[in-house]
Amino acid sequence: MKITLNGESRELTGPTVQEALAQIGLAEAKVATALNGAFLPAPARAATTLKDGDALEVVAPMQGG
Repeated sequence: MKITLNGESRELTGPTVQEALAQIGLAEAKVATALNGAFLPAPARAATTLKDGDALEVVAPMQGG
């Protein structure tokens, strides 16, 4: 399926957000996710199915000041 990942078009097999994160190497990373502009909590990722045209934002926390 084709989705927009952090503003860039990507072809992923999914079908869930958790599996998409694994495909891009972030399965175990501490990240925040938003699907189609709405915050998606980590516990919901495995049950949330992606579809063509979805927009997924993945943000890693930053340290420092």
